[in-house]
Amino acid sequence: MTTRGVYVTGTDTGIGKTFVSASLLSALSSAGMRVVGMKPVASGCELTSDGLRNGDAMTLLALSHGKPDYALVNPFALRVPIAPHIAAREAGLEILLESINAAFAALSTNADCIIVEGVGGWCAPLSDMLMQRDLVRSLRLPVILVVGLRLGCINHALLSARAIAADGCELIGWIGSCIDPQMLRTDENIATLRERLPAPCLGILPFAANADARRMGAHLDAAVTAISAACRQAP
Repeated sequence: MTTRGVYVTGTDTGIGKTFVSASLLSALSSAGMRVVGMKPVASGCELTSDGLRNGDAMTLLALSHGKPDYALVNPFALRVPIAPHIAAREAGLEILLESINAAFAALSTNADCIIVEGVGGWCAPLSDMLMQRDLVRSLRLPVILVVGLRLGCINHALLSARAIAADGCELIGWIGSCIDPQMLRTDENIATLRERLPAPCLGILPFAANADARRMGAHLDAAVTAISAACRQAP
């Protein structure tokens, strides 16, 4: 594979991974890169006339260069909004790395960089046999951790970073996602995360009720620099 990218994981589900991924797509595109989003495994899909469609995957697709086929952006679409290994088992599907690798390779033919969004938190299983670490190792991608800024985020972020390292994957940075406008001492929490996480802060996305990914991309200059450097190091 000649194209690289990053794997976007999170401290939990519902903490803004898709919004961060969309903002990264917008920021990298504005920087002149041909960038594509990918959501390899998505649970919680709606049945449409075109088949199962996931809202997060559709968001990434809308911001992707060249508007690739949905099946490449989201190879495994699972209808029920539950943990993917359970949803896949109930649907009689087996999530296979080979299928995801093939979709990634196909997307790579028309992209300088691929933003691959994970599912749930880092340790959410993909199947009875696969963890997200297996996918990241297979795609040979560095990791960006999205930290949902709310009470408990320091513990969740430090544990996630420790797990990523223990799994033999490379954490190149973290992005704060302000999901709780009522959070107390937000600045102090961010300062602690900057001090204790073993990777640099690549941006903080402020809370906004009707946030726009294109506008939020302006907060991610450091992430654009880090991702661009990772892609330049592609084999």
